[in-house]
Amino acid sequence: MTTLPARAGRRCYHVLNPFHSVVYFSPDSAREMNALGIEHHNAVYLAARSAAFGRVGAGTVTATFHSFKHEMVARHVPQVWDVASPQQVLDARLRAADVTLRRLLGEEVTASKEMAEAAELALRATEACERPVRPLYAAHADLPVPDAPHLALWHAATLLREYRGDGHLIALARTGLDPVEALVSHSVTGRGMSHKWLLTTRGWSEEELAAGRERLVARGLLGADGRLTEAGITLREGLEDETDALDAAPYEHLGAAGVQRLTELATAFTAALVGAGGFPADLQG
Repeated sequence: MTTLPARAGRRCYHVLNPFHSVVYFSPDSAREMNALGIEHHNAVYLAARSAAFGRVGAGTVTATFHSFKHEMVARHVPQVWDVASPQQVLDARLRAADVTLRRLLGEEVTASKEMAEAAELALRATEACERPVRPLYAAHADLPVPDAPHLALWHAATLLREYRGDGHLIALARTGLDPVEALVSHSVTGRGMSHKWLLTTRGWSEEELAAGRERLVARGLLGADGRLTEAGITLREGLEDETDALDAAPYEHLGAAGVQRLTELATAFTAALVGAGGFPADLQG
C-alpha cells in the first residue's frame, strides 16, 4: 500500500467531485428531465441521483441521501417512476452530462489527451472501491462505463463521489448529528450550501433550520455568534478525518503520483467549469 501525503485523497476528491455535480445545476439537465415529464426541480434531482437504484421508494432515498426531509422526498418518490422509468432518467442524465461538459469546457478540452488521461486515472482509482455498506456507490458501479473520455471521467467521478458520500454517512452516524444539525454545522463552515440553497433543495423550513441551530448551541457545538465553537470545530474536523480514512482505498490504489496527476488535471477542469458559470454564485454558505 502506498503512503500518500496527508489529505491528498481529500484534495483530489474536492476538485474531482464538481466534474460530476455540475450536471445537477445545469439547465441541460432540467431540459432533459422536463422532456420526460419531470418538472419540479427537486424531483429532477431526486430522480437523477437515485435512478441507479431502480424503482425505489422514498424510504431508500431518504436513508441514502440523509440530509433531505423525508416528507419532501415522498412528494416526488416513488411517483416520479410513473412519469419516467429509472432507465429513461439515467439516459437523460448522461445526455445532460454530455451536453453540459461540451458546452462549458468546449470540444477541444473534452476531446483532449488530458481528458482521456484523467478518465483512465479516475477509473483506475475506482478499482479499489467495494460495494458492501456503500449503497449509492454500489448502485452506480453496476452502470456501464461510457466510451467517450469526458463521460468516462464523469462516470468515474460519480463513483468516487458516491463512495466517499456513503462513507461520510457511516462517519456521520457516529457524531449524533441529525440531518438538520449536519447541514447547519457544515453550512457555517463556509464550505457547505448557503441558507438559500438549503431551503430550496433540502425541504426543511426556516423554523426547522433555526431549531437545528438551537440544538447545536445547546450541545455546545455552535456559539451565539453563529460560529462553531472549539468543540464544534473538533467534531467537524474529526468527521472529515474519519471520512478520509473510510475513503482511502481508491487513492491508495492509484498511488501518490497518480493522485497528484489526477488532482492537477481535475483542478484545471473544475476551474474551467466554475469560470464558465457551471455553478450558482451563491451556492456556498
